Amino acid sequence: MRRRTFLKGSGIAGGLLTALPLSRSFAAPAGDEFPLMDLHVHLTGNFTIDQVMEISKKTNVQFGIMVNPGGSVSDDAGLRGFIESLKPYPVYCGLQPMSPGWSRSFAPETVKQLDYVLMDAQTIPNGNGYRETLRIWNFDTYVDDPQKFMDTYMAHILEVINNDEPLNIFGWPLFLPVCIARDYYVLWTGDRMEKIIAALKRKNLAVEINDLAHTPHERFINMAKENGLKFTFGSDTRDQKAGRLDFCKYVAKKCNLKKDDFFLPKRILKRA
Repeated sequence: MRRRTFLKGSGIAGGLLTALPLSRSFAAPAGDEFPLMDLHVHLTGNFTIDQVMEISKKTNVQFGIMVNPGGSVSDDAGLRGFIESLKPYPVYCGLQPMSPGWSRSFAPETVKQLDYVLMDAQTIPNGNGYRETLRIWNFDTYVDDPQKFMDTYMAHILEVINNDEPLNIFGWPLFLPVCIARDYYVLWTGDRMEKIIAALKRKNLAVEINDLAHTPHERFINMAKENGLKFTFGSDTRDQKAGRLDFCKYVAKKCNLKKDDFFLPKRILKRA
């Protein structure tokens, strides 16, 4: 199941039902004081770069287009082809690996042509007592022991963060599989969050505020901000919902995030 369909049949997304009141309506801040950038958008055969550009013109949101290693982007030639395909457009170009070890497929000079690398920790080897590889965005993820799962999940998160491979943004922070999302605030203890933030700070990584999953919550964002971490907005969309960012704008406003609190790719984009 691809992430764009992980909520099918469910009203829960990680902390969606626990991190925010169900009656909350998101209002865009009056005069955005932070950059409107959606750095986590994927293209498909039915959602093209030209459609992204139309959304950008209508909303004034700048976009970063992501690709996952694999398939046609499994070597230098494929990654260079992806980068070249976006050069005619005023968008950033990013890579979203799924598992540590991804960089063995690409030369360092090729990776340096990207604007950023974003990685999350949602693919967890031996993630439960049945030694299954869990893809925790899937609705049917099976967790047999929540506390043991959290220990395994934390170890994987720290492996992703502390890995020596190129990385700029930590994506989908604090996301939990649907089956244990009701215990969001119990499982995400202060100690666990502090360990993640300390690791992110050591590696100087930005934190993605994810509009699809509505994570992380205000407490984590404020803790990260107090530690000097930067943030990004990401919708992780593959359709016309790209760039909406309602949750991102709401929680950024509530946490008083300003332009200086955000990770900005170095390359300057020209408007179309």
